[in-house]
Amino acid sequence: MKITVILCTYNRCRKLGKALESLAASILPRSVAWEVLVVDNNSTDRTREVVEDFANRFPDKFRYLFEPRQGKSRALNAGIREARGDLLAFVDDDVIVAPTWLQNLTAPLDGGVWAGVGGRVLLQETIAEPSWLPLNGPFSLAGMLTVFDLGDDGFCLDVPPFGTNMAFPRPVFEKYGDFRTDMGPCPGSEIRNEDTEFGRRLLLAGERLWYAPSAIVYHEVPEERLKKGYFLRFWYDHGRAAVIERGHRPDILGIPRYYLTLSKLLAITLPAQAIRWCITFDPKQRFYFKGNVWSTIGQFVELSRQCTEWKKRASKTVTSE
Repeated sequence: MKITVILCTYNRCRKLGKALESLAASILPRSVAWEVLVVDNNSTDRTREVVEDFANRFPDKFRYLFEPRQGKSRALNAGIREARGDLLAFVDDDVIVAPTWLQNLTAPLDGGVWAGVGGRVLLQETIAEPSWLPLNGPFSLAGMLTVFDLGDDGFCLDVPPFGTNMAFPRPVFEKYGDFRTDMGPCPGSEIRNEDTEFGRRLLLAGERLWYAPSAIVYHEVPEERLKKGYFLRFWYDHGRAAVIERGHRPDILGIPRYYLTLSKLLAITLPAQAIRWCITFDPKQRFYFKGNVWSTIGQFVELSRQCTEWKKRASKTVTSE
């Protein structure tokens, strides 16, 4: 069995070095062959130099791949094509992995019972929690800081894992396809969900995913991510991503049926969400409800954009005929 860790990076050479140092310290049985494939998504900093230094120090463990087409999903898909492993693990450039991370993440895949595994994502350090930011309880926003902590016990997942700590056998991609290139961060867009969309794709197909709590990575939280603006942009883009992920084709005068249904639903829910935001006094709950408003607005914007595109295509089709 051989494992390929796919790490995509863009202009984060300082953080990247820390991530690679932690990966170099990975502890696995001698019988397990493994490599780290770093996909440089057209960086302009010292990324290539950093990776080549590790490749020289650990020639059988680190490889460099350049992907000029920017967009994280394109980089992920390039990594999948170039990987030499039977099992593909994914991690980001702003994490520190525990020494046993890779072994604990991939071990459940030996035997063919599980189609994928998601590990635990914790913060690298305790943060000073702002009064408006709930990180625990029913209004928790920890997931927006890439925290994925479902407890100490392993179990069959009913939610998709996060892309910074997950693994799949290669045949899963051959069967279900790659990461969607209309999702994932790229220049001019912070639409994410490329990782969770893939996990949901597997779950909807009836595949079984395992939560491995002992497969731990520690995620960095930059100071700018502890500001309201970051969370509101996240909510807005998350709303847009939810519409993009659905991706239905037009069927009524160039407009999908679900567009009409969802538009009516959003028109009803948006005022109710806005009222709830305005009348709530607890700062954490108030900000949570404000985020719901931003997410709904994002859905409206994306629905309108897609509707315009569908109408244009329908018009061109009629004209050409």
